[in-house]
Amino acid sequence: MLLIHCPYCEEARPEIEFRHAGEAHIARPADIASLTDEEFSRFFFYRDNPKGITFERWRHLHGCARFFNAARDTVTDKFLVTYPAGEAKPDLVEAANENAKGAT
Repeated sequence: MLLIHCPYCEEARPEIEFRHAGEAHIARPADIASLTDEEFSRFFFYRDNPKGITFERWRHLHGCARFFNAARDTVTDKFLVTYPAGEAKPDLVEAANENAKGAT
């Protein structure tokens, strides 16, 4: 079973408590009404789907019910780091070092 760390509850919980909420750090248009149909469809429907590290939004649905962001490797399905919504993308080298310290 995959365990996901909630940055608000400050504990790792089973994946069944969480729901994926899409790509994180999406720049939303300031004036959405001024977009052409093509621009709107590009913003609303199209998302990146990289092989490797991706930044995602998640919701701790059966816990605190809050949204948070996570950096996850789509190849290994490993969560590299989770952090509160609204924070900037973390330095993944620094996050990897912190995870390594916690594992020892």
